[in-house]
Amino acid sequence: MKAPRNKRLMGKRNPRRNRQKFGGFFLFLLVGVFLLFVFRFSYIVVSGRINDENLTEKANALYESSTVLRAKRGTIYDANGSPIAEDSTTYSIYAVLNKNYIGVNKKKLYVTDKAKVAQVLSKYLPLTQAAILKRLNPANTKTFQVEFGSAGQGLSLAIKQAIEKANLSGIYFTETPSRLYPNGIFASHQIGLAQTKTSTTNNVAAQNLTGTMGLEKTLNSTLTGTNGIKEVKKDSYGYQLPNTKTKKKAAKNGKNVYLTLDTRLQTYLESLLTTTQTKYDPVEMNAVLMNPKTGQIVAAAQRPTFNPSTGSGLGSFWRDTLVGDAYEPGSVMKAFTLAAAINSNKYSPNTTYQSGSISIGGTTVHDWNNSGWGTLPLSKAFPYSSNVGFVHIEQTMGKTTWLNYIKKFHFLNTTNSLLAGELKGSIQFEHTSDQAVTSFGQGINVTVMQMMQGFSAIANDGKEMQPQIVSKVVDPTTGKTTKYKPHQVGTPITKSTADQVLKAMQDVTYKSYGTGQSYQIPGYKIATKTGTAQISSANGGGYLTGSNNYIFSVVGMAPANDPKYVLYITMKQPQKMTESATQILAGVFDPMMKRALDYDAGTVATATQTKMPSVSGKSVTAATAALKKKNLQVVQVGTGNTVVQQMPLAAEVVLDDQRALLLTNGAMTMPDLTGWSKSDVLKLAELTGKKITIKGTGYVTKQSLAAKGLLNSATKITVTLSKP
Repeated sequence: MKAPRNKRLMGKRNPRRNRQKFGGFFLFLLVGVFLLFVFRFSYIVVSGRINDENLTEKANALYESSTVLRAKRGTIYDANGSPIAEDSTTYSIYAVLNKNYIGVNKKKLYVTDKAKVAQVLSKYLPLTQAAILKRLNPANTKTFQVEFGSAGQGLSLAIKQAIEKANLSGIYFTETPSRLYPNGIFASHQIGLAQTKTSTTNNVAAQNLTGTMGLEKTLNSTLTGTNGIKEVKKDSYGYQLPNTKTKKKAAKNGKNVYLTLDTRLQTYLESLLTTTQTKYDPVEMNAVLMNPKTGQIVAAAQRPTFNPSTGSGLGSFWRDTLVGDAYEPGSVMKAFTLAAAINSNKYSPNTTYQSGSISIGGTTVHDWNNSGWGTLPLSKAFPYSSNVGFVHIEQTMGKTTWLNYIKKFHFLNTTNSLLAGELKGSIQFEHTSDQAVTSFGQGINVTVMQMMQGFSAIANDGKEMQPQIVSKVVDPTTGKTTKYKPHQVGTPITKSTADQVLKAMQDVTYKSYGTGQSYQIPGYKIATKTGTAQISSANGGGYLTGSNNYIFSVVGMAPANDPKYVLYITMKQPQKMTESATQILAGVFDPMMKRALDYDAGTVATATQTKMPSVSGKSVTAATAALKKKNLQVVQVGTGNTVVQQMPLAAEVVLDDQRALLLTNGAMTMPDLTGWSKSDVLKLAELTGKKITIKGTGYVTKQSLAAKGLLNSATKITVTLSKP
């Protein structure tokens, strides 16, 4: 019984046998690991990948440097070839403070002389030496680099080059592509805006300009070029490796776009609207000047607007109201009602009616003066702008015929004008009362461009022209030109009908009972139609009340016998209605139409307009001399002797005797604002970044901060305007 137990003990105590077993297992494990290593290594060699990363690409990345060659965005020009929007480059400055930032041969690449840096930068940035030194000595001593806020951003090439000449250690610049809009406020919502966005070319990120509104957006694919790429093999020090070639794919620039806008007339229109906005403060205002023979838009503007170069005024108002607002046009619609009635042989001018009021479909329609003018022939309904008369005209014509002409004039459809965000409009036409009120511009919603398209038929012998703002596109690489020819969308009325409507529109201007007498222009025959449209309340409960709660409008065609221009102006809810709506609109219409007609006749010189020179970076003395040669009023804001910013911007169109504001280095100081307009005060606020409270209307008579007082961050500024 003991022998088996001894055998088991001997087996457990046999070290040689145990070692053999362990050795075999270890060898098997070692062979397995070796095979796994061989397999893994073979996979890496064959595939060139590890952990889903391409080793070849990573190795090449150590020695290859790729640079994006940025394509130039196409330039937008006016009708005469002057640039409206073009590519530019701005620079931002920063300072490296970390003393570990050392280059080849232990060259110090950080700021070594803070006092010198502060002294030099104070000449070119709107910051004092003390303010700059404070930034160069941050509380956190481990800070690698510092920037200088908005004062150090958006610098011009001239300012950058001037700072670089001082050879300041530790001072660097970043480059940002930007879009230059040299005319400032200039059909801003129609031209639009291009802003910087990051895109990738061959895995290399680059900043590019992308259209975000207006024509910059709708024509983005046309204006945008294709970036190129430059690849160079370099060593660890950044030098190109010998016997290697540079690979380069050239950039393809975007195409240039030419518009129909005339800078002379556009600038004048903007000036007139700014004056009206400042004086009467309308909620919205639109104005369009068009050549009805071609449909080409010569000038177009809206309020509110913004300066695309600075972003001032943009806020949240991105809508192009010429196509993006649908509104009830009011009595200017009567021009189309009259045209439809005449053209359909449903107009009896000698038929009389009782003005004042009429009941239709359970609704009572009143004339604008409520009591009317007694018994009138239908021929006087148009110059009197009688709503009751036009209800009679619509009833005689019939709802089917009238709706057919609304469609013939291409209302309820977009004009395809290339402007962004265009609406189709709408109509209420179910009930008899709905049909009746559309005859005088209620119950139908239109856009400004739809109205312009319709007006062209009346001014152009019955031929309706599509509104056109782009004249051609040119490829700068090949020279290929694509022209946008005038496009006739239809012939809703005959030449005879158009002539009769123009005659009726002259009655509006020249008859003693016409509503458009304020739009007479000496030396020219003018055909007009006025409008006063009610505004629907926000809750849908009828229309707003109050003397200013209307959309006031006027359309004019001149010369009346053969119109070369159609000018249409709308003004919504002027908040400071110190004059009648007709007087306010005439303040824009009369000088604008006269200027256009005078230009056409060759009787106006253009010497009153010039381009703002670039004076940033120059001494105050040199800048003042240059601006006075342009007949501009020079206003210095600051105690320094070098100009760091200017307003208006370089290349903007300016008028004789316009104020030019120069922000200098050193402390900002308050100029004497006596006699300044509201728009000039707003420019000062934009230039200095200070909030200025404006009270009253007219021109500045008082200012809370005296002239030459310091404009520091704690300063509260109030200016008082009074009428002369």
